[in-house]
Amino acid sequence: MPLNRTVLAITTGVGFCLLAAQLAYTATRSGPAHVTGTVHPLGNGMVATYAEHDAHGAPRAIGVAFTASALTGLPTAVTDGNRCLDSNSDGKIDDATECSHWHERVLPLPSDVTRRADMPFKWVLLNWNPNGHIPHGVYDTPHFDLHFYIEPIEKVFAIQRGSCGPEFVRCDQFERAKMPVAKNYMHPDFKDVDAVAPAMGNHLIDTTSHEFHGHAFDHTFIYGAYEGRVTFYETMLTHKFLASQPAKCVPIKAVPAVASTGYYPTKTCYRYAKEKDEYTVSLEGFELRQASPASDETPSARTPARVTTASAAAHRHHH
Repeated sequence: MPLNRTVLAITTGVGFCLLAAQLAYTATRSGPAHVTGTVHPLGNGMVATYAEHDAHGAPRAIGVAFTASALTGLPTAVTDGNRCLDSNSDGKIDDATECSHWHERVLPLPSDVTRRADMPFKWVLLNWNPNGHIPHGVYDTPHFDLHFYIEPIEKVFAIQRGSCGPEFVRCDQFERAKMPVAKNYMHPDFKDVDAVAPAMGNHLIDTTSHEFHGHAFDHTFIYGAYEGRVTFYETMLTHKFLASQPAKCVPIKAVPAVASTGYYPTKTCYRYAKEKDEYTVSLEGFELRQASPASDETPSARTPARVTTASAAAHRHHH
């Protein structure tokens, strides 16, 4: 997809090669259990996805690594121009009123991950929001959205800008995005608040999260949905929080059941590695979970379906 012109101007020639080598070196020195995806420019630096596996091949982490320089020189324009619609048919695009206000990067996960039938997550959509986004007074501060997608990219990018909802989505797709997820596939704290966005889907918000109860937003977790399916896991975090050099993991409120057997994370982690001058944002604590049929039984009455240690070991050997 097109990259922001400012980023392209900054990260060319020798500078691009040196920064790419920095992330490649990180992957090499971390050993065979750590693999890195394609390196992409961001700000004055680079970002890349990565994955970590244990000695038996089971996933330990998937995430995004930022060189420290990626947090400087970030785009300040209101939009990258990727999600726009001439809504008044005047033959012109008004960035302020007819475009989605973010800058996006598509980051494929390493092929070691995408080839696995038991790993539902295949790619990452990173969004930089220089002015934040709605709701005002909560998320209207510069921040990153990292969407770890289960849904194929062609289905996600088919969700178009339109005239419905607070994020302006094509009306028929807005309705499809709001189709309810089966109760056993969603944690009860996550609510539909009409946060359907083009090239993303619906964002189910944890209304018990601290930013809605008197504390400033620094990081949060969101489930994504479309046509009644869980389509992504998302962590949102402010630029200020990531630049504070965090060393923190936060439990994910697990859904009672999953639609497909595979490895699912139990926590999000945010770290700064001084020796590498690198930041990472990751999903970790993966557990192998068994698929369950959809049910609208009250989630609290159900126990999450997980695979036993013995069957997990057999599963790893098979794959």
